[in-house]
Amino acid sequence: MKLIGIDIGKNKHFFSIVNQVDGELLIEPSSFSNDKEGFDSLIQKLSAYTKDSILIGMEDTGHYHFALLKYLITKNYTVALINPRTTDLTRRLHGGITKNDKLDTLTICEVLSNPIKKKLYRIVTANSFELYEQKLLTRHHHNLKEEINVYTNRLQKCIDIVFPEFNRLFNSKYGTVYINILKTFGSAQNIANADIRNIRKCFAHQGRGRRIALSAEQLKDAAILSVGFSTAADVIQIKHLIDQIELIKAQLSEVDKKIEEFSIKNNSPILSIPGISHFSGTSILTELGDIANYNKPSQIIKFAGVAPLHYESSQFTAEHTAITKKGSKYLRKTLYQIILPVINNSAIFKNYYLKKISQGKGHRCAQGHCIRKLLRIIYHLLTTEQQFDVALLR
Repeated sequence: MKLIGIDIGKNKHFFSIVNQVDGELLIEPSSFSNDKEGFDSLIQKLSAYTKDSILIGMEDTGHYHFALLKYLITKNYTVALINPRTTDLTRRLHGGITKNDKLDTLTICEVLSNPIKKKLYRIVTANSFELYEQKLLTRHHHNLKEEINVYTNRLQKCIDIVFPEFNRLFNSKYGTVYINILKTFGSAQNIANADIRNIRKCFAHQGRGRRIALSAEQLKDAAILSVGFSTAADVIQIKHLIDQIELIKAQLSEVDKKIEEFSIKNNSPILSIPGISHFSGTSILTELGDIANYNKPSQIIKFAGVAPLHYESSQFTAEHTAITKKGSKYLRKTLYQIILPVINNSAIFKNYYLKKISQGKGHRCAQGHCIRKLLRIIYHLLTTEQQFDVALLR
């Protein structure tokens, strides 16, 4: 087997070729440009060997490797992605204290050559790129949600300044009337000085949903008595922040619609688990990647970063530890977002949660146990292509 180690860069990459049998360096570390000409020059060097005798390795870091990875996959080469921490640890084990692009190609070859470390890299297939597109969308969903949180927090700060009593007038925030009033007036002072007929227009809502008990007259009375401090800057900020929130919500709706299309096409068995939606199911699938890369459920639990830490030293063993929080933060975030719906929609998970609570576990700890149970079930469903069946869990 010929091992090709590629160190990825922004404008150029380095590669070297090593014979796995005797460790002979067949091609010294060389560079090639990150463009079609450079890729073709690499293929020309590789053409001296049969494709089934080549294993190409590169670090799974950043985004600069995507173009080269896709190019090699379409040319039917076997490509392995390596966690950058693995190559860094290998370098340090041999006394390396500095990072060198040329020497890193040899380090990558060494990781590929040791059978013990096979579990530390994963082979990439063409199917991975379909999941990659879906992963971009689910991560974009997460990022848009975070942006909405940022803008809503800033909006509440402005409201607390210009009309501190405003939120107490409504049973829930961000309804149609709530937003109309803020966009139209922006402060208690403007509401207090406004014509009552203009205020009533904000309450005119023809859509579905329950009508609020608050009247235009009550709102104006509250505004007159408000201790809010109105500034033109805050009024402008409120209007702009609402515009940003509405824009992001529209973008989020577009993203979710596309995710649902992918989810229906995937038709994954994990959607049969009560409480898992098109978004959460797609997020879990894309973050896990090819399930064939995992040999047992404990590996995906570890990848999600929800495995409990184990600390042992001499005669001491810690009984209470936090989760590792390693691996995919997006996968971990999705799991914690859906575990309550799963518990509430499945008697099996509800009973398991209550069992852990009865054993003295805290709410968050019990959730962690349920998440690990959920991941074990997900692993089984994906590897067997079975639908979720409560009867099989009894």
